[in-house]
Amino acid sequence: MAQPLLGVSASALAIVVSLAYIALFDFATFVGWVSFFMLCLIPAQIVIVVLSPNPPFAARLGQPARGAALLLATIAAAVVTAPLVLNVVGEGVRPPGPIPSQFAVIVVPTTFFLAIMFGGWPFTALTKKPGTAAIAVLAASYVLTYVLFRIFFDYGFMQGAPVYLASAPSGVFNGVTALVFYVTALAGMFLVLCFDLWPFTKFPAVMKQPVLGLVWLGVSVLFAVLVMAVTGSRDNDPMWVLTRVSAPVIFGTIVVLNMLGNSLFAKLAQPLKGVANSVAAIVIGVALAQMYGWISDTAFGPLPMGAPGYEYELWLVNALLSVTFPFLIFYAAYFNFWPLGKPATAPAPAAQT
Repeated sequence: MAQPLLGVSASALAIVVSLAYIALFDFATFVGWVSFFMLCLIPAQIVIVVLSPNPPFAARLGQPARGAALLLATIAAAVVTAPLVLNVVGEGVRPPGPIPSQFAVIVVPTTFFLAIMFGGWPFTALTKKPGTAAIAVLAASYVLTYVLFRIFFDYGFMQGAPVYLASAPSGVFNGVTALVFYVTALAGMFLVLCFDLWPFTKFPAVMKQPVLGLVWLGVSVLFAVLVMAVTGSRDNDPMWVLTRVSAPVIFGTIVVLNMLGNSLFAKLAQPLKGVANSVAAIVIGVALAQMYGWISDTAFGPLPMGAPGYEYELWLVNALLSVTFPFLIFYAAYFNFWPLGKPATAPAPAAQT
């Protein structure tokens, strides 16, 4: 099976499996333990896919054994990191509340930035062993995220609520707004991938680390600033931005670049290809988010939207990004679309060093 039919079929299969998995849990369990642990899977998944896609323990295995080995390694990493996050950030309170869960969310963009934008630099320059560099990037992602969390995130607005933690940071910005801004910057990173790093590729000096990472990060942050400014009229509700803009854009680009192998507009030159990819990603992401919302209403009953509980928004963003997103990547990168076949084109390019 060739692209893009392969990607469409694989995406449909992964989405069905994801929704079946989500349906196993009630709302509280899903947005609590399940989403928290799934979020802790994603950073390990990122460093494996980007920096160490063919580790020695899986190199000689065929499918589906290879995919299963990589999946077990990812789960093992999450088994280590999830309790650390829960105890260091969440004061060991069980089930995990919004503060440790939001920390687990922001580790994901940090890991993407270090692994893709910076290509694993400086760790890839210090060691020739991909596995060692991947572990180093994973550890650095958690440490750097903790620093950013303490400086920029403020949870004072939760004081008096049962979920508030005395150790919560009192940083510069409202914690939810800071989270949405950071995730929106990640959406900006993915949109740059839609352009195959154009126009950075026109400047050899930019295509070297850490310059590439810094320039790319700056563009992504600028994208987040513009999105937050344009959508600020939506009652200044960052959760609306997260669930109606940022999450669908990220989800759509994963489908276009990873699942469809960047094949939809392969014959177009940049920047036209990037524009077409971006439009397709936005349309697909928004459509799938709408579909998930309809499925939520049909299968689980209408969930209240907006403040104070944001039940619908929490379900939607976790269904899209905490569960379906890693399931898509597991299938595409770990199992190489087994048994449907091999992708006709390579996945989206990682940052060049």
